[in-house]
Amino acid sequence: MNGTTGNTSTSDTTGPGPTTGPARRVLVVGSGPTGLLLAGDLAVAGVPVTVLEKRPHGISNLSRAFVLHARTLEQLDARGLADDLEAAGRPLDRLRLFGRLTLDLGTLPSRFNHLLVLPQYEVEKVLERRAVEAGADFRYETEVTGLAQDADGVTVQARGPEGRTKSLRADYVVGTDGMRSAVREAIGLPFPGRSVIRSVVLADVRLAEKPPNLLTVNAVGDAFAFLAPFGDGYYRVIGWHRGRNVPDREPLGLAEVQEITRLALGRDFGMHDARWMSRFHSDERQAPAYRVGRVFLAGDAAHVHTPAGGQGMNTGLQDAANLGWKLAAAVHGHADPDLLDSYQAERHPVGRSVLRSSGGIVRLAMAKRPWTLAARAALTAFLGAVGPARRKVVGQVTGIGYRYPAPRGAHRLTGTRVPDVALAGGGRLYEALRGGRFVLITPEPYEGGRAERLAVARWAGERRATVLVRPDGYVAWAADSADTARIETAVTAYLGGRAVRPGV
Repeated sequence: MNGTTGNTSTSDTTGPGPTTGPARRVLVVGSGPTGLLLAGDLAVAGVPVTVLEKRPHGISNLSRAFVLHARTLEQLDARGLADDLEAAGRPLDRLRLFGRLTLDLGTLPSRFNHLLVLPQYEVEKVLERRAVEAGADFRYETEVTGLAQDADGVTVQARGPEGRTKSLRADYVVGTDGMRSAVREAIGLPFPGRSVIRSVVLADVRLAEKPPNLLTVNAVGDAFAFLAPFGDGYYRVIGWHRGRNVPDREPLGLAEVQEITRLALGRDFGMHDARWMSRFHSDERQAPAYRVGRVFLAGDAAHVHTPAGGQGMNTGLQDAANLGWKLAAAVHGHADPDLLDSYQAERHPVGRSVLRSSGGIVRLAMAKRPWTLAARAALTAFLGAVGPARRKVVGQVTGIGYRYPAPRGAHRLTGTRVPDVALAGGGRLYEALRGGRFVLITPEPYEGGRAERLAVARWAGERRATVLVRPDGYVAWAADSADTARIETAVTAYLGGRAVRPGV
């Protein structure tokens, strides 16, 4: 098939009839950052995976996302990708909100105590290369036109570049195909919510004057503007004016972008030579379920929100990190398929929280009425004075503050994010997580490891707890001692052939 890279499979059939040959184990629909990370994780885990993408091959430079937060960088570090991205991007250790509140990221309990300014397409290049090298099969110019599932798998109808429709069979399908997800529509899920900001303008421009800050953002009166560098001499401008509410299809000229920027930032920095301009509207929406049978949603197919806080791409990548190891365990028979229900239980509340936090930021930034301005001033003063509240906001925005639900009676650490702790012998936890393995950290030697799926390490210090860390860096099980029998029970539960459930 034209536009295909990676390994190919022979299970296609022309038309809607039954498929023949070996089925793909997982089909990923959409090759944005979420789909690329998921495909790479599955391929690295030895799961046959095919990615369907309706666009031609070639990563667009028309990025909307420009920020990688600490938790996402930790997940990428667990895949050996963070250092290259850090070298390509530029770190920023402070965030300014509402012109008066400064959030200091330098105090984050993370190796990545900053945010990284890096265009989305640079992230996609690294993720695509990893997925292709691991053997993922990419089908470009291929659009999903229908989907049906049964007790044994999912059949997807897809129209390829030659215009013919073929049937592809898989154990599971994941829709990472954006706000207008064909997968979400095919399984009949609504996407409730509303448009929050209309007629947002986007432009890639050169500037005669270099802005004083790496990221420049401000709102004054009815105008909002954001500037971020691509690193190639161009800057992305995102702007909005409350009084300019026109359809997305309305023509956009550089003069309008300049005017909005001057109103919001005080000057337009001599912007010129626009290579691309467009309008869009920003929605807040979330699917009520991230799983229907053997079909899953992740990234913008599951949730969309305003760009405030730069959380969109990050939330999708963390969806993929959560789902990938669970799908691999189910496909390989290491876990009961019920493990997959925990994806909804863990990630849906996070998506809801991101909608609320990003929506709250943008509403306060655009406050105009006296009482909303007073509320913003009061909140800014409160966060500036109360350290725990400020740290909670930083934890939400950067992703390191989230924890997953644990069952009653579980150890207090169950479901929490594990920082990149030092291990005996000079290693780090996130190095040990590479390859999609669990990591058991103990104060005493443990000889019951399963080397292909479990790394065993000891604390570098004097800690006495025993912690079983999931492949996505969260605590699966913990105990306050190194009881060998209890450890073996936990390891068997999580890496054996029976159900893997949070808090076992």
